[in-house]
Amino acid sequence: MKYFYDTEFLEDGKTIELISIGIVAQDGREYYAVNRDANWEAIENDAWLMTNVVAQLPIFNVQTWKFKERIRDEVPAFLTADHTPPELWAWYSAYDHVALAQLFGRMINLPTGIPMFTNDVRSLSTWTGIDRLPKQPIGLHDALADARHARAMYDHIMRESTR
Repeated sequence: MKYFYDTEFLEDGKTIELISIGIVAQDGREYYAVNRDANWEAIENDAWLMTNVVAQLPIFNVQTWKFKERIRDEVPAFLTADHTPPELWAWYSAYDHVALAQLFGRMINLPTGIPMFTNDVRSLSTWTGIDRLPKQPIGLHDALADARHARAMYDHIMRESTR
């Protein structure tokens, strides 16, 4: 099954630390979490993150704001719930994959069944020559809204490529 996801993260040129993750399954299920364990002091000192990411985060609640350990346990369960190999997709996927992988430590610590790569919707656009893509109506830099939009762009590319 295909899974479209996005992460928001703090990065300093050395590490990528998860702020939030949104995942949309091809069957319509969704997962969203904000990392309670993120370095909120560093995030608060980053004007771009405060304006573009933090301003869109939901008000604190225990259903959404989760400890990293819980996110680490829930994500693979979500990605393997249908017992088929997950196919990961994201827009400009490189950093998203690193943020996802670092939930588990090093890349070799990814749980069984979780791919060691994420397919890139941006590259698919280039490869197919389909570069007129739908615009995201709301929620830019909201991980779940961005994951939904990655799916919308993927679906658009696939429809256009079969015409």
